[in-house]
Amino acid sequence: MKEFKKCIYLILTNTVKSKKTLPCLFPSLRLVRNPSEKERFLMSQWPTSGNDRQSCLYTYALLSMLVVFIAVLQSVGSAYGTDNAADLGKKVYEEQCMICHGVKGDGKGLVGALNRVERGGRILNMHPRDFTVGVFRFRTTPTGCLPTDEDILNIIDNGISKSSMPSFKDLSKEEKNAVKDYIKTFSTRWKEEEPCKPIAMKKPKWIGKEDSTTKGKRIYKDMKCWECHGEDGKGKGTKADKLKDDWGRPIFPFNFTSGALKRGAKPEDVYITFTAGLDGTGMPSYEDSLNEEDRWHLVSYTLKLMRRVE
Repeated sequence: MKEFKKCIYLILTNTVKSKKTLPCLFPSLRLVRNPSEKERFLMSQWPTSGNDRQSCLYTYALLSMLVVFIAVLQSVGSAYGTDNAADLGKKVYEEQCMICHGVKGDGKGLVGALNRVERGGRILNMHPRDFTVGVFRFRTTPTGCLPTDEDILNIIDNGISKSSMPSFKDLSKEEKNAVKDYIKTFSTRWKEEEPCKPIAMKKPKWIGKEDSTTKGKRIYKDMKCWECHGEDGKGKGTKADKLKDDWGRPIFPFNFTSGALKRGAKPEDVYITFTAGLDGTGMPSYEDSLNEEDRWHLVSYTLKLMRRVE
């Protein structure tokens, strides 16, 4: 990046120093009533022929493009003072992420677990993600797979609603990609495993229709979703107080009536949750236990619990 900027600078300075193009840069000198010796020289060099004027037009065009190039380069540059991607990722992580996720990426930052009181009095202990184990909840890939780069960038961009993970939209594209790559250095899984393809999906036109929600309600009952999420979807099922994540920490089933999943409120968000599951939690994948159509019916009923459809 630095070398490219130097090239642009040299082209610009050489263009300005050129005797043929220098007068083109000062058209206002023709309006000077009492010009100095230097100004008279420039005015004497002012192009009069059609070819010379054409050269001036080319000069203006070149300089305009160079100005735009420099503006773009400045806009995508990093505020962290480095053009090395590895160093940039480390610096962004240390300034933006380390306080929660820790120096080693193990989720043991200075902030520690955060407590949040939900409606109904439940207290959630929210632990920052441990990057060293390479287990991610919010993915578009099948259960057991690593997330795609786009999955990680999506979380960096938008954060995770109803959690302590904020959005970092203000970071430049270069910074987001650099910190994404740095996060991947904490777990050996990224070196040992091939990435999985994202789950394909095509939303049916009947999503949210009465017939679909009725079928979804039956599936909700047959798959015993109510044991965790409750008959009314408020997350107070018979097993709700006994659930733990893969690390033995208590977790609570999601309250669908809150209006949106942590992933989002679109039908596709709900479908990918049912299909991919939330690795590391008690929420399984239904990719093998329900066919695609039944998963979409379950989406319809879940949207009704979320009050997204009538």
